[in-house]
Amino acid sequence: MNNLRQKIELRMQIIEKAMKMQMHLIDPDTMEMLLERVKYCWGVLSEEDQDYIHGCQHALEEQIEWKVDE
Repeated sequence: MNNLRQKIELRMQIIEKAMKMQMHLIDPDTMEMLLERVKYCWGVLSEEDQDYIHGCQHALEEQIEWKVDE
């Protein structure tokens, strides 16, 4: 389980960086592939990660600019 959690965390970091770079607008196919690589283990994702993935999917589908308040 630890190995799976590490893979998920790494993939979530990659998705976060890609979203900040607006990859969902530049290369939607790649972004969809990245999202699919974490959605297969949906039941293991934290609620926070699930919410983040939902937001990413919405931005991808609607082609909305990704803005993050830091």
